[in-house]
Amino acid sequence: MATIIDVARRAGVSVSTVSHVVNATRTVSPETTRLVAEAIAATGYTPNSIARSLARSATNSVGIALSAISNPYFSDIICAIGRECDRLGLMVFLCDTHDDPEHELQVVRGLHQRRVDGVLLAPAATSEQRALDYLRDNRVPCVLVDRAGSPEFDQVCVQNARAMAMVVEHLAGHGHRRIGFVGGQPGFATSLERAEGFRDAVLARGLDDDMALLQVGNGDLDAVTAAAFRLLALPKPPTAIATGNNLATVGTMRALRQAGLRVPDDMALIGFDDFEWADYFEPRLTTIAQPCQEIGRHAASLLMDRIKDYDGKRRTLRLAASLVIRNSCGCR
Repeated sequence: MATIIDVARRAGVSVSTVSHVVNATRTVSPETTRLVAEAIAATGYTPNSIARSLARSATNSVGIALSAISNPYFSDIICAIGRECDRLGLMVFLCDTHDDPEHELQVVRGLHQRRVDGVLLAPAATSEQRALDYLRDNRVPCVLVDRAGSPEFDQVCVQNARAMAMVVEHLAGHGHRRIGFVGGQPGFATSLERAEGFRDAVLARGLDDDMALLQVGNGDLDAVTAAAFRLLALPKPPTAIATGNNLATVGTMRALRQAGLRVPDDMALIGFDDFEWADYFEPRLTTIAQPCQEIGRHAASLLMDRIKDYDGKRRTLRLAASLVIRNSCGCR
């Protein structure tokens, strides 16, 4: 295997000159650069990017730690982050936290031990936040994605309260005054923000604010289906249901189908999180679409800034979601 010494000998220059050409660490004359390039081609020398990054105390790699399997919404975020990292010249290590706090801590430790330059994290639901403590204590650059957390970290998330206000406004515009809500797993910042945003919008509109209309699942399909059934079993059921994430949407559709209710004839429905096949449901689902591309792009960009300047001012970006109107609320 050719070495940098072989390249230097063939080009008739010093080893340090070859290093400057390869690493762009000093200006070298065009003629010398040409000689070095020809010598590299002739010898088949491959610069050792890992060794170079170790010398610079950087690896040009970042870790993504989130629940990629149990939350399909994150797959769109991952793709967006990956594209932006490619553009920035960063290698990505993807780890699934399974939304389990203990496993999340193991993942964060593992990424740190592998010397990633920074971490993009969607924190699991826990009051201890051990993974965040580890990242802070070890001064690992980190950006929180989707789920807002400690202001000690940069974060990119959605305007959840405003999104739920759009949902309530749309349903109220169809004449619904008793609107149910099926939320996602409790403990997540997104779940709390969407539930609170829903209730605030209901109160602002003067609609029925019966707390029994807010039901929460526990992170799996059976739980959110059961939450939807609790709404349907109320003495005075809602005439419309809003959901807090895509799993809650599927569980609610499942409950309605099993109860023999038709959407939107018997029950209007709005989901949170748009997905590729929402347009192919019958009826086509009206949803809140989150700006996945923007979330990924901003998250990667913020992480690059934090890697360059760890002690710089932390930033929180709240991006606007949009209401995608289809047929599940009665719109034609």
